[in-house]
Amino acid sequence: MDASLPIVNLNDDAEKTASVEESVRRRYAQAAQAVEPSLCCPVDYDPGFLRALPAEILERDYGCGDPSRYVRPGETVLDLGSGGGKICYIAAQVVGPSGRVIGIDCNAEMLALARKYQREMAEKLGYANVEFRCGMIQDLRLDLDRLAEHLERAPIRDAQDWLRLRQIEQQLRDESPLIADASIDCVVSNCVLNLVRPSDRRQLLSEVFRVLKPGGRAAISDIVCDRDVPLELQRDPELWSGCLSGAFREDEFLRAFEGAGFHGIRIAKREAQPWRVVAGIEFRAVTVLAYKGGVAAPSGEGSAVIYLGPFQAVEDDAGQRYERGKRTPVGAETRERLRREPYADQFASLDASDREDGCCDHSGSCC
Repeated sequence: MDASLPIVNLNDDAEKTASVEESVRRRYAQAAQAVEPSLCCPVDYDPGFLRALPAEILERDYGCGDPSRYVRPGETVLDLGSGGGKICYIAAQVVGPSGRVIGIDCNAEMLALARKYQREMAEKLGYANVEFRCGMIQDLRLDLDRLAEHLERAPIRDAQDWLRLRQIEQQLRDESPLIADASIDCVVSNCVLNLVRPSDRRQLLSEVFRVLKPGGRAAISDIVCDRDVPLELQRDPELWSGCLSGAFREDEFLRAFEGAGFHGIRIAKREAQPWRVVAGIEFRAVTVLAYKGGVAAPSGEGSAVIYLGPFQAVEDDAGQRYERGKRTPVGAETRERLRREPYADQFASLDASDREDGCCDHSGSCC
């Protein structure tokens, strides 16, 4: 987990905010060195992938799902809050020698644990396709290792130094971003987003969208709750660092992806039984899939799709309605999107040449 992220925005109580942040940093730093069973939910991983992993990484893994199940051979994968590296080393086996896996974390102890086994894992697999970078998941442009190098040469001594540091940060983001635009096929994360303070969450998902290639996807496992968490629980350092009181409300979690521009958003896995119940609030693990729109390909006049079912009708994120079995005229971008996952098995795509007896005229109107 990316455990040293700032946690909750409590402008009215800076002291409590600091205690929450320090609790998270300290708890996960310790969890990198000794097992912390209360930080994770039971998860069934493919045992074939686990056999190659060092025992120390397996023991000190803290997650609530397995987003690596949605990774494919040959892909470039980014793991947000990679912690000890478990998901990265599983994904490395899935993507194979033609793929690449990048883990992002800003907790020094967790990064040290993950990096400790890079050579050993490369020898076991027969290829080296994993790297770990230091950064904050809500700011995937800023390389904290490069920033640290600058601070060693020019430490901050006064306000003017701090102002110059801000300029250096922006220069690093612009000239040598930690993760480049549209460079990732699949972004994964395992029980980390709930640790990011609410004021940073919009930027976080915007960053995920930025780094994905057109047609790329996010597979995010996290803890959600069935109703709002009261402020007094949010202020509890143990509950927040334990992945509870910072949880998204389940419906808001999905809307957050929609607000960031994703489409095809669905809950791929949802635990029926809550992991914990605190003050009557149910906390459970879910895995969400969300897709970034692809580049539209040219299409002829009269393009249309037919929704195949099983529902009588459905409506997409743009408000377009599709009735089962009925031809619906669509533009090029929409048609190309519906040809790909997660829609491909739900729609038949028609070109102008597919029209029957002039059903689609040259204006694109279909019966």
